[in-house]
Amino acid sequence: MNDAVANPWSQAANRRYATQLRERAQRVAVAPSFRVEGQLRRVVGLTLEAVGCQLPVGARARVASADGSSVEAEVVGFSGDRIYLMPSGDMHGLVPHARVVPSGRAAAVEVGESLLGRVLDGEGRPIDGLGRLSCDAHARLYGAPINPLEREPVTQPLDVGVRVINALLTVGRGQRLGLFAGTGVGKSTLLGMMTRYTSADVIVVGLIGERGREVREFLDHNLGVAGRRRAVVVATPADRSPLLRLRAAYTATAIAEYFRDSGRNVLLLMDSLTRFAQAQREIGLAVGEPPTTRGYPPSVFARLPGLVERAGNGRRGGGSITAFYTVLTEGDDPNDPIADAARGILDGHIVLSRAIADSGLYPAVDIEASLSRVMPAIVASEQLQRARQLRALFSAYQRNRDLINIGAYQKGADPRVDAAIAKWPQIEEFLRQSIDRAANLQDSQRALAELLAPAPGERT
Repeated sequence: MNDAVANPWSQAANRRYATQLRERAQRVAVAPSFRVEGQLRRVVGLTLEAVGCQLPVGARARVASADGSSVEAEVVGFSGDRIYLMPSGDMHGLVPHARVVPSGRAAAVEVGESLLGRVLDGEGRPIDGLGRLSCDAHARLYGAPINPLEREPVTQPLDVGVRVINALLTVGRGQRLGLFAGTGVGKSTLLGMMTRYTSADVIVVGLIGERGREVREFLDHNLGVAGRRRAVVVATPADRSPLLRLRAAYTATAIAEYFRDSGRNVLLLMDSLTRFAQAQREIGLAVGEPPTTRGYPPSVFARLPGLVERAGNGRRGGGSITAFYTVLTEGDDPNDPIADAARGILDGHIVLSRAIADSGLYPAVDIEASLSRVMPAIVASEQLQRARQLRALFSAYQRNRDLINIGAYQKGADPRVDAAIAKWPQIEEFLRQSIDRAANLQDSQRALAELLAPAPGERT
């Protein structure tokens, strides 16, 4: 008997069967995924409660009303069969039993060279009226942490263009610092000086929860045309939802990570870390977290290091992110819980003093209360000694300022105070810097050496 007749699974039949299997497999691969929609059951404050769909924390969904309007939202918690969502926009128009449709969008932001010079919102969408972005890549919004043993150590200084910081609080490439200040002491002006005069390749600015008026002022007056060419600004004012304010901080960080991983030295300026914490507090309290220190729930203090640790140097041979996070000290209270937590996770802090600002000395850096923890590892021992010497003179004068001003101090009572009084005009001139003049790292260190050099005939 013929083998082809005896065996139904002949070679021709096998080929037809294999072809049919491939066709069916292709249909399954391109078939739309099955999505289970939920239903809106409750709206309390800024929190949406939905049932009928199971979505993980961080997933996005659209809440669609019967009139065709919809609101983008993100899952921030769940309880039993209920999920809690936080909207990223206005909730007006939502109705009971509105459809909750999983969007399937990943938490990512567009990245590329075309971001330079642009202003984005918390979602990474342009708001500057310059058209759509032409980016061909995406970066994860919540990036994976880098193994600390794979990070490049901080060994090189970064020129920030501000004399008092370059000379007395030298910043290292990959360092994370806090800029602690109350309101109205020149915080935004100091950030603007650094954006214009830094030697970093790329600048990423995150304006989180500030007044809308300040966004335009920062772009026009502080950043300027020259600074804007190499900068990316992510702006989310205070009137946006807490979810959008929170997301803006992660968007700015993800963009900075993209440029760092491409080998660039990035300066990340985030104003402010306090507003980021307040946005998380609003979200945490809305989903039922217990308030702890000054009303901040535990999730706030868990998110802070997760955000800050993403900055810093990359893997060996890569770029760096040098980050400044502004911290608003309520009522100039240095023991504010966010300020206290930030000091513990940052590599240094620069304190702006209201008393110094009121005296007309800008930038109003309190060099007694400020510290750069990496400075001893990135400057020569002579430079470190000069910085300590000037700090000692500044401290001696400040402790005796009242006696000096009323003429009660007797010359010769303390040699260090005598030296501080003799050099005080030069010290003030050294600490003062106009916002339209840069002071590079070498000139700043040279000026400090000249200030502390003994006068002719003076004992060393």
